[in-house]
Amino acid sequence: MRRNIVHVGAGSLTYAIREIVEVAHRFEAAGRPIVWENIGDPIQKGETIAPWIRQTLHEIIDEDTSWGYCDTAGVRSTREFLAAEVNKRGGAQITPRDIIFFNGIGDAVAKVYGFLRRETRIIGPTPAYSTHSSAEAAHSGYEHLTYELDPYNNWMPDIDDLRMKVKYNDSIAGILLINPDNPTGAVYPRPVLEDIVRLAREHNLFLICDEIYAHIVYNGFTPLHLSELTDGVCAIVMRGISKEYPWPGARCGWIEVINRAQDPVFGRYVDSLLASKRLEVCSTTVPQMSIPRIMGDSRYGDHLARRAATFEARAKEAHAILKDVEGIQVNLPNGAFYMTVLFEDGRLNDRQTLPIESPTIRTMVQDLVPNVPTDQRFVYYLMGATGICVVPLSGFCCRRLGFRVTLLECDDKLRKWTFQTLAQAIREYLNS
Repeated sequence: MRRNIVHVGAGSLTYAIREIVEVAHRFEAAGRPIVWENIGDPIQKGETIAPWIRQTLHEIIDEDTSWGYCDTAGVRSTREFLAAEVNKRGGAQITPRDIIFFNGIGDAVAKVYGFLRRETRIIGPTPAYSTHSSAEAAHSGYEHLTYELDPYNNWMPDIDDLRMKVKYNDSIAGILLINPDNPTGAVYPRPVLEDIVRLAREHNLFLICDEIYAHIVYNGFTPLHLSELTDGVCAIVMRGISKEYPWPGARCGWIEVINRAQDPVFGRYVDSLLASKRLEVCSTTVPQMSIPRIMGDSRYGDHLARRAATFEARAKEAHAILKDVEGIQVNLPNGAFYMTVLFEDGRLNDRQTLPIESPTIRTMVQDLVPNVPTDQRFVYYLMGATGICVVPLSGFCCRRLGFRVTLLECDDKLRKWTFQTLAQAIREYLNS
């Protein structure tokens, strides 16, 4: 090319959760059936939509207005409903103007990081959710900045680590938190959130809080939204319907802008996000129209409670199977529908293997494992030997070694087999 047309951050656009699918399909084509534990899609794992939710959507489709464009920021009645829901919680008060819809949280993430001033950095947790870490790194052209989540303290943020990094890097303008967390399943209690808000206020930073799993909490936790305790700190909260209804294929997410008027620079930045949406006209109309009718339905609370109880039972089931396996650290998830399995330091090396019956697949694995992180090596051998497809923790912008597995499988027999097979495979691999 006459000019280099590649963006400086192009190499940072990685998404381990989907990238492993290409390898899995190659194994599948070679005769290895795959158990898909790589992605948080409840529908793929057999969850069915509640009949009343399905019927509500049918009724919306029958309305002519659902087939047209909506306001750029989103359907007005839906934004009014969501603003009212935020205001009911107490804490920060917002208006419909503070709600902006996007085509899924992925679209929101791309815009939120993409329209930051180039030298502005957002520090996020590690393990990191790939959509956030890749977008931030691509925006800046540098490696994503992270603060530690402590696996020996239920994956809580290391506030001292975060404080030191914010203090000594004045390019940091914002802090990202994901609550409940993906990939760990951690849920942050009020004191932890208050510490982060206090730190943001002290250094005049804004917050980004991904709350896509906010209403999937269990083990005694209840939903706690950042808007309830920002106390004047500017923030962007990300929400969506993909995990709650669940309807991941709707690609419907929104941001709630907190304390927009507190800082004129923050206000102008938010205006730029809305301007970027105008170039696309608007986001998808039908799923937006469904929100007041479904979330406002008297049955929705029971719907959320039932699903939370289901994931609580599955989390306890998986934890019971894996917790006593030597060589790993496993925390009981308290939210979302993931579990992170951490290998203890020094337990992995580049010589360990699992027996693979098929010579073809064995060769494929052997060709894949040179010069990859040792947890990725384990993941390839696991998939080759058992067909279970998980995501290595090193794929979550993390120096620690392990993997993420979901709690989504609806087939009780298959789910139990999956975790029992994982436990046995870990034992064999670490002793090989």
